[in-house]
Amino acid sequence: MSLEVLWFIIVAVFWTGFFVLEGFDFGVGALHKAIGRTDLERRMAINAIGPLWDGNEVWLIVGGAAIFAAFPSWYATWFSAGYLALFLVLVALIIRGVSFEWRARVDTDRWRGTWSWTLTVGSVLVPALLGIALGDLLVGLPIDGSDEFTGSFWDLLTAYGLWLGLTLLILSLLHGATFLGLKTDGAVRLRARGLARKLAWPAAVLVAAYAVWTVSISAAGTWRIVASAIPAVAALAAALLIRSGHEGRSFAATAVTIGGTVAALFANLYPNVMVSSTNTANNLTVNGAASSEYALKVMTVVALVMTPVVLLYQGWSYWVFRARIRTPPEPAATTIYS
Repeated sequence: MSLEVLWFIIVAVFWTGFFVLEGFDFGVGALHKAIGRTDLERRMAINAIGPLWDGNEVWLIVGGAAIFAAFPSWYATWFSAGYLALFLVLVALIIRGVSFEWRARVDTDRWRGTWSWTLTVGSVLVPALLGIALGDLLVGLPIDGSDEFTGSFWDLLTAYGLWLGLTLLILSLLHGATFLGLKTDGAVRLRARGLARKLAWPAAVLVAAYAVWTVSISAAGTWRIVASAIPAVAALAAALLIRSGHEGRSFAATAVTIGGTVAALFANLYPNVMVSSTNTANNLTVNGAASSEYALKVMTVVALVMTPVVLLYQGWSYWVFRARIRTPPEPAATTIYS
């Protein structure tokens, strides 16, 4: 396997890992107002992801950085084409991150309500916008022979990209609902499980349609079909497991579904990294967009040293914060003696 192909796989792993881990964060952030009827219940939902969300976002940073370092032509063309969309993603990430930090700073309903809404909006926008951007890689954007994007903002809103954006948003909601069912108790847990049952079958339909659409616009190949079928099968399994009440298995199935959806896109994208809708001769390919052999060798050594450290640290964090978020007990009644 060449280093160019290896780094394409690494980029795919980073983006897949991001949606597996940050996907349930997005889902919890988007659903915390619907699942939490009181401020206490909303804080329970937020506290379920409180120690984890910022670490999960690291996967997005390294995913973008890996493209920048390993495939500079891909980075330049894709990020310049989606400049405005990327700006919206950054704004959504900022207001989402600030919401976690500032929501509890002032003890008023208006203050907490404002930051709850920013958390909700940010958590909805990021997976939807990133899904559109990822879908555009495969369906194609107007790119000329100089690797320059020649379209406008509206050219980014392709039908396939919009479908993938909607699919990843619904999968994030489903993933977040199953996570809350696994991580909380009481009324929050019951509402999360009920919402997961409502979302499961629409999500399965969206993923099945996505799988068929993806195969239809990519090059032929049995392994591409298999890669696209995996998230569809996982979505069906998730719907059945959620209905039967298996919380741990349901969460694992939704993780495979959302991760498999992203992985299937990269599997069908190869050997391209970005498709040109103007002329297939203008497609950006793995070999054509890659950095020099020396740069890839240095990056590989760094990745071999640092990636296990990051994985061990993140795994340890999940282990430390593995306990359920329990509903605080009611304060004991005070007896007043006259």
